[in-house]
Amino acid sequence: MQHEKTSETPERVHIKKMPIRLGQFLKFADLVQDGVEAKIVIFEGEVKVNDIVETRRGRKLYPQDTVTFRNHTFLLLS
Repeated sequence: MQHEKTSETPERVHIKKMPIRLGQFLKFADLVQDGVEAKIVIFEGEVKVNDIVETRRGRKLYPQDTVTFRNHTFLLLS
């Protein structure tokens, strides 16, 4: 999955089974290589959910949530 959009226009990501955990989403969207990397970037505060820094890898995401990581914003849709 390529990510060329800026945080100004969220990239829409369709997830069939909701809710999805934050760490799983990062892997699903190819933003990290594995769960260990997901855990690290989340713990270090590099990920925002709905514009708030999120440090819980198990945070459940629902339709219409946004995830921002490395200047890219993603809008989750079911």
